[in-house]
Amino acid sequence: MLAHFATRSSRIALAGLRKFSTNGQKHAKVAVLGAAGGIGQPLALLLKHSPMISHLSLYDIAPFTPGVGKDLSHIETLSEVSSHTGPEQLDECLKGCSLVLIPAGMPRKPGMTRDDLFNTNASIAMNLADACARNCPDAIVGIITNPVNSTVPIASEVYKKHGVYNPSKMFGVTTLDVVRANTFVAEKKDLDITKTNVPVIGGHSGVTILPLLSQLVPKTSFTEEELASLTDRIQNAGTEVVEAKAGAGSATLSMAYAGARFGFSVLEAMNGKKGVVECAYVASDVTEALYFATPILLGPEGLEKNLGMGDLSEFEKQKLKELMPELKDNIAKGEEFCKNN
Repeated sequence: MLAHFATRSSRIALAGLRKFSTNGQKHAKVAVLGAAGGIGQPLALLLKHSPMISHLSLYDIAPFTPGVGKDLSHIETLSEVSSHTGPEQLDECLKGCSLVLIPAGMPRKPGMTRDDLFNTNASIAMNLADACARNCPDAIVGIITNPVNSTVPIASEVYKKHGVYNPSKMFGVTTLDVVRANTFVAEKKDLDITKTNVPVIGGHSGVTILPLLSQLVPKTSFTEEELASLTDRIQNAGTEVVEAKAGAGSATLSMAYAGARFGFSVLEAMNGKKGVVECAYVASDVTEALYFATPILLGPEGLEKNLGMGDLSEFEKQKLKELMPELKDNIAKGEEFCKNN
């Protein structure tokens, strides 16, 4: 079931950036909402490298957003760059987009959980989703704004109110959990990082993150202690960064990498590439939770097939039971916020 995920190399190749060939690819307009932030700037930089993007459209409320756009426009790659500042320019930013990536929001600070960010970021996610639904309802949307467990349901409810909801085009970007799992496992077990793939399911915060180490490629054995310690580290990796930055921010560079990896995978699938798989948080009937992250086969219109969880180990089955109440609470919280606002 997870063969595509296991064999597919999803790494971002940044070699040979100056010599791009379009090779008949469709050229997409891609928007980054929150483009002047700690995630948005490096994300936009990575996206600027892609020959699949003809127009990189940047939006933020920060007054220096035009400077970010001007800076990126000097890079010798094919895509045009436009910058848009403030709510009055948001519609223009989004018109004609095929893909929208949304890292906008307040970052975590020491002692904060993703859920602590809820009130501020929920409002941001709701307003940006409203603009997307009005201006580019057919675009694929990748939500990075935390808490993803709640902001994806919020965006979905907004789209439903506009009558344009398509669950195949609404994604919570959980790619960073996979990136971290691959890195930590490869380091721990001395594996080739370029050939290491760990599916990660569930949600995108704390205990709701469930790495499926039993499905690791290449097949590797773990002691009970290793399973527990690796799972805990993957679940709490964001806190490592928050604490290491000593109050100066949260994960930005690794999240930008993960967001770009997801964006490139979406664009590849839109261009007809077969077998493109990423784990993502989507509307789901795989479990009793209304939204759930699993490996997803991507296609020209977004989600082509949910590949499910595969066979879980006893350890993973127990962890799944433990995460479910919190994940369902997070989803309900997002839906309730949208109803009340």
